[in-house]
Amino acid sequence: MLKTRIITAIVLLIGLLSIVFLASTKVWAMLTLVVVLLGVAEWSNLIRLKNTSKYLSLVIALITGLFVIFMNSTPLAPYQSQVLLALLGGASFFWLTIAPLWLITRKTCVNGLVMGALGLLLILSTWVGLVGLHAISPLLLIGVMATVSIADSAAYFAGKRFGRHKLAPEISPGKTWEGVLGALVVVTVYGAALCYYAKYNLWLIVCMWLLVVLSIMGDLLESLLKRQAGLKDSGQLLPGHGGVLDRIDGFIPTLPITLFCIYLPLFNGFSVHG
Repeated sequence: MLKTRIITAIVLLIGLLSIVFLASTKVWAMLTLVVVLLGVAEWSNLIRLKNTSKYLSLVIALITGLFVIFMNSTPLAPYQSQVLLALLGGASFFWLTIAPLWLITRKTCVNGLVMGALGLLLILSTWVGLVGLHAISPLLLIGVMATVSIADSAAYFAGKRFGRHKLAPEISPGKTWEGVLGALVVVTVYGAALCYYAKYNLWLIVCMWLLVVLSIMGDLLESLLKRQAGLKDSGQLLPGHGGVLDRIDGFIPTLPITLFCIYLPLFNGFSVHG
């Protein structure tokens, strides 16, 4: 399983780096929209939506994505910033206020409309984060994604080697506090190296710690939904990794909140035609 996981990760990394640095922002947006649709389909399965509702969610996600991509060609172009800010702000509000309470109480929401709308908000805002950070700088996007991925790998191996104290046994028995500490230590070393060699401010390390915490919340929330649905993985698309949501769960909170924090002081939007 570990060998398969590593091979899949390497293939995904090579493909990601190639596309991130070679594709224009518009092409990147269209390619990642496909990932969004796969994620929406998996979310629909997790919350057990009926086929009609599942297809409706996919149509809404597709129309919204295409609308955002080509909005500059419509009379609604002046409202692009407001639409994107609403998505990012809504997702940020959820992760900073509702998600922590949800994880603590471990409540089950059986309202398909609410859960379907929540899935669209979280996954579409993740896509906006992918596109927006890429539009600012592909290196910025890779930096955020690298932080989350490094933390995830460090937590996995530290938990396997030193794990004794469970982080959230009712949600994800495999996660431990030792794994969290391992993630924070490795990310701190990574951040310190960036600050030293690239002359970044040391506050970058604090921001990276926050990304680690948010990524863990994203992982735990997806684990909670899988446990409530009685599923081990969100899908079987990626050998050794499960489904799309299993692979991007740490990015679902981190990407939109990062972009929201960048643009909130003076939000002028971004173009998907970069």
